[in-house]
Amino acid sequence: MLELWQAEWCPDSHRLRERLTELGVDFVVRQAAPFRRDRDAMREAVGTDSIPVLVTEDGRAITDTDEALSFLAQSYGPGRWADGHRDQEARHPPLRQGSSHGDER
Repeated sequence: MLELWQAEWCPDSHRLRERLTELGVDFVVRQAAPFRRDRDAMREAVGTDSIPVLVTEDGRAITDTDEALSFLAQSYGPGRWADGHRDQEARHPPLRQGSSHGDER
């Protein structure tokens, strides 16, 4: 299973979480300590204290966000991502702004 070392406030962490979710990929989230000086466990596990880090199923740590996104596209397919979006949009039509139930008032 994929593992994502991340922080909620980090924009690149958000990009990876979003893509993983869109692809429907199961992954484990590891919260990185807010301060680098406190990331000993992370450094020991993945060899860096920079976030985000995507750890592949074979144990490779990808520290570059664009490289991680490319890995996800190659491994889980851009078609699967697009198909998933189309499927979800068909099931859940967009709500009109200001409407919590999607009804035409």
